[in-house]
Amino acid sequence: MEIYVVKKGDTVDSIADSYGISVPSIIFNNQLIYPYPLAIGQALLLSTEGANAPTYPAFVNGYAYPFIEQNTLDETLPFLSSLSVFSYGFTTDGELIPPALNDAFMIRSALSAGVRPILTLTPFGADGNFNNFLITSVINSNEAKNNLLSALLATLQEKGFQGVDIDFEYILPQDRIAFADFVADVRNFLSPYGYHVSVALAPKTSDNQAGLLYEGKDYSLLGQAADSALLMTYEWGYTYGPPMAVAPINQVRQVVDYAVTRIAPSKIDLGIPNYGYDWTLPYIRGNSKAKTISNLEAVQLAIDAGVPIQFDETAMSPFFQYEKDGQLHEVWFEDVRSYKEKFSLLPLYSLRGMGYWQIMRFFRPNWLLLESTFVIQ
Repeated sequence: MEIYVVKKGDTVDSIADSYGISVPSIIFNNQLIYPYPLAIGQALLLSTEGANAPTYPAFVNGYAYPFIEQNTLDETLPFLSSLSVFSYGFTTDGELIPPALNDAFMIRSALSAGVRPILTLTPFGADGNFNNFLITSVINSNEAKNNLLSALLATLQEKGFQGVDIDFEYILPQDRIAFADFVADVRNFLSPYGYHVSVALAPKTSDNQAGLLYEGKDYSLLGQAADSALLMTYEWGYTYGPPMAVAPINQVRQVVDYAVTRIAPSKIDLGIPNYGYDWTLPYIRGNSKAKTISNLEAVQLAIDAGVPIQFDETAMSPFFQYEKDGQLHEVWFEDVRSYKEKFSLLPLYSLRGMGYWQIMRFFRPNWLLLESTFVIQ
């Protein structure tokens, strides 16, 4: 695979002629839409001859909700090692709460594709947000914890899941050790049955990083407690924040630099975003709200507005501004250039693999680049 950045005057035909490749391959690889207009600065993934076979092994996980479209799931599964169903909740008594929608088709599809279905455990309250009262109630109560462990095992066995991913956020600082003990308890309880237990970690860069997202998560303790750990290296650019890259590579590297000093690299999965954001300008803190968009939607916005896509060499992420109905917008998203930068971190740091948040929208260039870069485990 080769990455080509569109220049003024380029067409799909001219690019195909220049590289001696077929027009249909460019259209397919990049999910181009007839009549195949391009944006200046758009990154295309080209299938060229003579590429070396990938050698670095990587585990690839994708998170998905039970309302994922079947065809999106089917197209994505060949590129995954595991599929994390988002999500299962619980009560203060340790009763397990399944997703509102039936997830049986996800488990069935994953197993048919040779992909491991994973139960994602989250402490969502009635309002749909992370609830640290739920966390405190269960991890500090042996009775509630035992109830939850029993319920997890029964559900794993009944539904065919092959592991548990513990995604708890906003853990109180005073629950730091109790939470690590909880993760260890889940692993110790499920390990004899052959189940894998992973934990999702907010992107820290130091032991004493302030903030409710970070203080309750001890990288060293959690790295020991779980079979593997996902670094949630995304959401620097987020819904209510100022316009910026979702996963700027300079920030991502700082997290990995710290993580490998506290957790064995062979246990670490790198978080990968599969989306972008569209902000209206000027940004007003407390008032502005970005719209989540797919990477394909982002490129189409640039094409429709007739504006070039730029590339930030520090964040290693694409972005652009456009105007619509008298309103200025700024868009940051992911393309094959930004993904290539993130992929390079796996062999550089000897990481275990990666985890995608989330796979609800199919972006073929990413998956083809991944397949040409790694041996999926």
